[in-house]
Amino acid sequence: MDIQSASSVVLQALTQATSQDTAVLKPAEEQLRQWETQPGFYSVLLSIFNNHLLDVNVRWLAVLYFKNGIDRYWRRVAPHALSEEEKSSLRAGLITNFNEPVNQIATQIAVLIAKVARLDCPRQWPELIPILLESVKVQDSLQQHRALLTFYHVTKTLASKRLATDRRLFQDLASSIYSFACSLWNHHTDTFLQQICTGDQQAALSSLERTLLSLKVLRKLTVHGFIEPHNNMEVMLLDFLEYHPWPFIPLIQRSLEFAVSYVFTEVGEGVVFERFIVQCMNLIKMIVKNEAYKPAKNIEDSKPENLEAHKIKTAFFTHQTLTEIGRRLVSKYFLLTEEELNMWEEDPESFAVEETGGDSWKYSLRPCTEVLFLDIFHNYSQTLTPVLLEMVQNLQGPSNVEDPVQMLMKDAVYNAVGLAAYELFDNVDFDQWFKNQLLGELQISHNRYKLIRRRVIWLIGQWISVKFKPELRPLLYEVILSLMQDPDLVVTLPVDDFEFRTEQFLPYLESIFSLLFQLLQQVNECDTKMQVLHVISCVIERVSIQIRPYAGCLVQYLPILWKQSEEHNMLRCAILTTLIHLIQGLGAESKNLYPFLLPVIQLSTDVSQPPHVYLLEDGLELWNKCFNSIFRSLCLFSENVRTCFQIINAYIYLSATDFLQNYAEALCRSFCELLRDITTEGQVQVLKVVEIAIKVSPVLGSHMFQPLLPAVLRGIVEGERYPVVMSTYLGVTGRILLQNSGFFTSLLTQMAVEYNQEADQLLGSMIEMWVDRMDNITQPERRKLSALALMSLLPSDNSVIQDKFCGIINISVEALHDVMTEDPETASFKDCMLMSHFEEPKLTDDEEPPTEQDKRRKLLALEDPVHSVSLQQFVYEKLKAQQVLMGDQGFQALMETVDTEIVRQLQEFIHGM
Repeated sequence: MDIQSASSVVLQALTQATSQDTAVLKPAEEQLRQWETQPGFYSVLLSIFNNHLLDVNVRWLAVLYFKNGIDRYWRRVAPHALSEEEKSSLRAGLITNFNEPVNQIATQIAVLIAKVARLDCPRQWPELIPILLESVKVQDSLQQHRALLTFYHVTKTLASKRLATDRRLFQDLASSIYSFACSLWNHHTDTFLQQICTGDQQAALSSLERTLLSLKVLRKLTVHGFIEPHNNMEVMLLDFLEYHPWPFIPLIQRSLEFAVSYVFTEVGEGVVFERFIVQCMNLIKMIVKNEAYKPAKNIEDSKPENLEAHKIKTAFFTHQTLTEIGRRLVSKYFLLTEEELNMWEEDPESFAVEETGGDSWKYSLRPCTEVLFLDIFHNYSQTLTPVLLEMVQNLQGPSNVEDPVQMLMKDAVYNAVGLAAYELFDNVDFDQWFKNQLLGELQISHNRYKLIRRRVIWLIGQWISVKFKPELRPLLYEVILSLMQDPDLVVTLPVDDFEFRTEQFLPYLESIFSLLFQLLQQVNECDTKMQVLHVISCVIERVSIQIRPYAGCLVQYLPILWKQSEEHNMLRCAILTTLIHLIQGLGAESKNLYPFLLPVIQLSTDVSQPPHVYLLEDGLELWNKCFNSIFRSLCLFSENVRTCFQIINAYIYLSATDFLQNYAEALCRSFCELLRDITTEGQVQVLKVVEIAIKVSPVLGSHMFQPLLPAVLRGIVEGERYPVVMSTYLGVTGRILLQNSGFFTSLLTQMAVEYNQEADQLLGSMIEMWVDRMDNITQPERRKLSALALMSLLPSDNSVIQDKFCGIINISVEALHDVMTEDPETASFKDCMLMSHFEEPKLTDDEEPPTEQDKRRKLLALEDPVHSVSLQQFVYEKLKAQQVLMGDQGFQALMETVDTEIVRQLQEFIHGM
């Protein structure tokens, strides 16, 4: 792609790709996608996003396409990889100047430079760091900031690499630039303080941003750039508490004094702000729970540093200090704020979503407070348990609805008791508390008491798996039914916190399932719908086929919800999970869902569609459950390869002939491509599919996967070094030799030409390696298969086979030891792998019934020689046939090639036949 001639064409396509009109947008996106692999395309993009006169949206899109191209085509081994010449030109162009005027685009450019640095710096891009260090010194404010922004993202990316060589390179970098980074931070900090003193607010904000970026660079260099940071006082920073705890020991006392005084005493009143409190709480939490600050269980095994840190903590956390921290955590920081209460009144659903919001505890006060409470309570439960129980005792009986302070305090205390359920196991008789107080509070219908009703039901959810008598559950279900009919309360209920026993739950199934379905329709937030779907899935999973009379409404609604959730992939994941359990529960009745399920599965497993990143795993699981008759191309290069092979195997067991005739050719091509670059485990998975196909359909399976088989024989002859792969090679070859001997002969002849040998000579090498590597085979089924396969070569007058007779007998006797069991009553041996008929297993209440696939596998096993042929009888008949062929004298001479002890053991097994 010529840059000069192509620039206008690419610019036009990018402009159209920013359109809101899909008729214009879609063709432009398709054109850009086709250009992604064209040489010169990324040079054009670079020239476009570096042109500050162009439209911001167009430049933004150019940056994004460039960044995506780095992920896909920058590596040398990638398909359609960029040439080294173009990459060199692009690297130079990216750091020519740092003067991007738009903040968002500047950040994206910094990120994409860091992506390139991750792959190329320092080996292919040694000039990057020196140029950045020079650029952060310039006087121009904009260039200095953009260079510093890039410096930070490059440092952050290089610090995240985990290979030993990469870590050494980063450590070398850190030691060489650390002093400069320190001086840079000091400079911007001093400048900021001076500008604050002079009242230049705008300049001060700009300097503060540079100070923050400099500090972030320092943090990455400090934490990840030094093996023994405590030997260098210049690199002592607070993050060492997490990454290098021992150098932080001298700071424990002062850190705790500082954090506790501001957060848990009057010192901080009116001074502290939320983000400051969060950081202080995180600091306390990390000191409290750090394993390096605790003595070993056996005190003699403790290191001096462990004991020193523990001594400091013990001296600081006195009974009085812990009591004050515990009381203030609950009575101050656990209290719902006026803002939260107003949110509940105005939008209950948003309040519920906000309160249970994800993994943001590091930056949000409430979850941070709860995590700190849990850690402190766990480590100092003997001191804090009486404190919490006293707070509970002070709130016995119903609360006064006219006293909002008391109501909020009870909510906070109950919250603490729920969080500490496991720690309080021996100190709280929860069953009595439930019957004597909590149940009564759930039945108080006053509107203002909904705060307590909600907290009580959450509290029970926390304790139900800890300490709650089964006979109380029906009483609880009655209460839940009542609460779920309160429209102001139901959307805030923690409905997913309960476990149940199926037999006790069934009388309430219809009512609760109906209310859950109503709730699913009523709520608007995606997170709430996901939560309700999770509960519905759990209920369906537990009650199994009992759901069938009540599932009709859900079956009709899920297609509607799927369509409505087009922009919400996580909600669609929840729908897929629900469908998986619904298919299981409905069984054969699920066929009415197939018109909906097939497009869902197709979208979820189509790797050319963006949603597959979220939906693929659950989509494959749903596909596996459905067992429909349509085979789609599988994502064989994905992390879900194991599930893909399970699906393929399921289709082979379902209908081997139809499946192999229609899809084996395409599948074999995919396997051939896959085997070029795959892990050992993946290689084994591929070969297992081939082995199963040949086992179930020997002629068709051998023929359809013929392109893969020369590599299998080659691996045996050349002595494959990985035992698990060798075992699978021998399993595949054993199947062909035993179940399709004519095909084996033609394959051996083909391979002999490749090796420029006679077929018999190659067969001898193969048998010799088979005998030598028999110990690689650990599964008894495969060991018996090897014996059957090699014994099937007899009777034979072939000199090569007779030359290997000793090894064949050795393998057969080993296998006989594996599979033969002695009947104590008759003193005779029998093959324990023989199966004469299929029986439904007798199940206990806790065991799952066999699936349809389990049944199919068992029925097919009845036709498998491993399970239908007695090895003892087979060996005896083959030896007799060899004796007839050679005559007594010749056979006796052949037997003398076998070790006398092996012969004795063989005679024991076949004695009396």
